[in-house]
Amino acid sequence: MKIATYNVNSINARLPVLLRWLEETQPDVACLQELKAPQEKFPEQAIKDAGYNAIWHGQKSWNGVAILARNAEIEEVRHVLPGDPEDEHSRYIEAVVNGITVACLYLPNGNPAPGPKFDYKLRWLERLKLHATDLLASGKPVVITGDYNVIPTDLDVYKPERWVEDALFRPETREAFHSLVGQGWTDAIRKLYPDQKIYTFYDYFRNAYGRDAGLRIDHFLLSPKLDKRLIGGGVDKNVRGWEKTSDHVPVWIELAEV
Repeated sequence: MKIATYNVNSINARLPVLLRWLEETQPDVACLQELKAPQEKFPEQAIKDAGYNAIWHGQKSWNGVAILARNAEIEEVRHVLPGDPEDEHSRYIEAVVNGITVACLYLPNGNPAPGPKFDYKLRWLERLKLHATDLLASGKPVVITGDYNVIPTDLDVYKPERWVEDALFRPETREAFHSLVGQGWTDAIRKLYPDQKIYTFYDYFRNAYGRDAGLRIDHFLLSPKLDKRLIGGGVDKNVRGWEKTSDHVPVWIELAEV
């Protein structure tokens, strides 16, 4: 079973890129972030014509998350991260697909830091940690994937010294992420490539993609039952070179069937 995550950076603006990628790689499940489209503007028919069912939580101009499944039913569990009834950002959606609980997230960027946006990021991370505890306690096979907006280590960023004060790399952010993983989750890509430079985001500026000057901020966290099934994974780096593409690249893992 192949599960992918992809921050599309506006689903309607990048729809040709998304559809081409789905056709060429055919993930069984695709988690999308940063739809930048209200609920009614999601291109459901185009996605369906590509062979995918979909659930989504949209928001005008910003945020937005979706889960796509190829020839499979999607049982939505929730489309809000628990813990703050006043948080109206469309940043989380959770469903069951083929017996696996799939959580798709778009974690707040948090810049400028320090400041209110950074405080919101840290609160969001705390809410995620609490909910992740419940997901682990369920004993079910769970994957939490998406754009975490977290650079875990120096290995995950080009020239880390330039990112010391950035919300994605500040000590508070990294400590929260490591605390989350420490609950018992597996960082799938880093398990597969423990010492290799892997980037999932390349800025549009300063020829970042051409210079391979990127960040690893899109992650897969696997519960113990899925960790045992992990057999492969990687990034579709070439997609970043396509015309009118997102600044993120798709990331994917492969799970053994049971």
